[in-house]
Amino acid sequence: MSYRPPRDAPKWKRDFPLQSAGEDEVTRREFVRYMTLASAAFAAGNVAIAAWSSLRRVDHGRPKRLVALDAVRPGTSYLFRFPTRHDPAILIRYPDGPDGPRLHAVSQKCTHLSCVVYYDPGKDRLECPCHEGVFDARTGAVEYGPPQRPLPRIDVEVRRGVIWATRVEV
Repeated sequence: MSYRPPRDAPKWKRDFPLQSAGEDEVTRREFVRYMTLASAAFAAGNVAIAAWSSLRRVDHGRPKRLVALDAVRPGTSYLFRFPTRHDPAILIRYPDGPDGPRLHAVSQKCTHLSCVVYYDPGKDRLECPCHEGVFDARTGAVEYGPPQRPLPRIDVEVRRGVIWATRVEV
């Protein structure tokens, strides 16, 4: 036997003649209780995520051979992955100074939303195409845009004519 609303019932009730047992049993007090519990669950989840991210170990990487120094001409960049194969990075070689080659390397992941930044040699800066963030190519510092943190620097050194990445400075 199906439910049929009376003829004098509102039109919406005649068009949707569905009835649920106990549909009128949720009181305001119960609703507020459910909302409070849901809010507490979200707050606990946020605290757990914050604790996990602050307690996890940061991988600074192990020394890794990148490329021969002669393969990267002054004024150009070289793309590599460091400290893992999932982490894009960029090495920029500037004209050699009195102390030898000047090399700067940073992570290529934008600190805003992890888009890949690229090197603009004409402006000597790293640009994020996603949200127009701009970083200093030598230091990784934010020049402008939405990113709040600088790009992580990567220490590089030259050993017997080969460029090595040694450590990520977070």
